[in-house]
Amino acid sequence: MANSPPANLLWIWLTLLLALCLQVMPLADGWQVWRPDWLGLMLIYWCMREPLRVGVFHGFVLGLLLDLIEGAPLGQNALLLSLLAFLCAMVYARFRAYSLVQQAVLIFVLLGLVQLAEQWLRALFGPFSMHLSFLLSALIGAVLWPWLTTLFHALGSRLSRD
Repeated sequence: MANSPPANLLWIWLTLLLALCLQVMPLADGWQVWRPDWLGLMLIYWCMREPLRVGVFHGFVLGLLLDLIEGAPLGQNALLLSLLAFLCAMVYARFRAYSLVQQAVLIFVLLGLVQLAEQWLRALFGPFSMHLSFLLSALIGAVLWPWLTTLFHALGSRLSRD
């Protein structure tokens, strides 16, 4: 990545906004379950890569944007993404020492916890049936994690050379 702070911060926000667009992209009804949590994955990536720049505030702002776009109760996604960023800050030191496979398992746990909290909030706001298919999103995110991390490291090293 570029050494200048504004370029780095611009790159962070561009990738987070791209993840937000992927998160709200319409899919057919049967395919909604298979959508990975793009915004959660990107937030985890940047919280682990740049913990002094990306944190709970970014999760809160992105969550508010997601709430406004989806029409969800204001603050629901903000709370969930803030929780995810907070959990990332708690496991940051251990996460950096893990291999990609161990990181993927931890990603599954983090995304699964946030998905579980989301299901609980939905049950509080109205009639909602809960089943385990919500964990598919976390599982797909964990499978995508090594690929995503490798891609961003390669892009970062290429951008820093130019």
